[in-house]
Amino acid sequence: MSGIREQIEAVFADAGAEGFLHAREIGVPGPEVSAGGDAPVVLASVFKIPVALAYAREVAAGRLDDTERTKVAARYRIGGIGTAGCADDVEMSWRDLAHFMLTMSDNAATDVLCHRLGQETIDRVLADLGLARTRLIGCCEDLFASVVSDLGGTPESDLEALLGEATPEQLDKLSVRDPARTTSSTPREITALLDAIWTDRAGEPEACERVRTIMAQQIWPHRLSSGFPSGVRVAAKTGTLPGIRNEAGVVTLGDGRRFAVAVFTRAHSLEDRLPAVDASIGAAARLAVDHLHSVTP
Repeated sequence: MSGIREQIEAVFADAGAEGFLHAREIGVPGPEVSAGGDAPVVLASVFKIPVALAYAREVAAGRLDDTERTKVAARYRIGGIGTAGCADDVEMSWRDLAHFMLTMSDNAATDVLCHRLGQETIDRVLADLGLARTRLIGCCEDLFASVVSDLGGTPESDLEALLGEATPEQLDKLSVRDPARTTSSTPREITALLDAIWTDRAGEPEACERVRTIMAQQIWPHRLSSGFPSGVRVAAKTGTLPGIRNEAGVVTLGDGRRFAVAVFTRAHSLEDRLPAVDASIGAAARLAVDHLHSVTP
């Protein structure tokens, strides 16, 4: 284990980041790869996986009609991708909002879903799966409000303007970058969550299949999937904050074997674009999966 861990740590170091990784084969107890796998990490948008699972379980239980339509109004339009960046109100079904949440990381879609589900419903997912070190503090709206507060703004302040004017020292001290003060987990607990979803232990089989299907349609190819060739399927969710680059998902090889991998990074730079760190996520995941594939039949 020490050899593969050192290789993975070297990948992150060469990219200018500190990295935390855990990997396991789906449904197979035993071998694992861990490089800081039990360290507390900032989830960023990776938290949308348990939100999606909570949504899918409510649909499967008949407590939520996924075809019912709802409005994404001005409250949620904070800029960015998907409905969050629309100029006008948008009306969509719950299933389409869930699709936008996971495939493109639409923050507005996430918050509308979170408010429909309620914190208790989402927390029940974590409790049912025994994820005692995973903590979700509100939704995207709450995370962004903490950034505004940390930067001395008011509820009326423009988030992008505040971030653009912030010093590196201010950004470094943001509570959303500190797992002790924000939504957080460990890489090991996230692979446990993925394993439960992929083995239908996280809810009704139709609920787990719904989450798996949407995650397989994620549109971002620059992190986890960058480490694997065509023919290898990746179903995953990214997470991004200043200096934070994450991705967690399941890699399915050509022989059908599946591996849950959770990678979390904290870059030494706070630049908006960190291509080397993005690529290190795929490279480290490839090392972990190749190792697991070679040590088990």
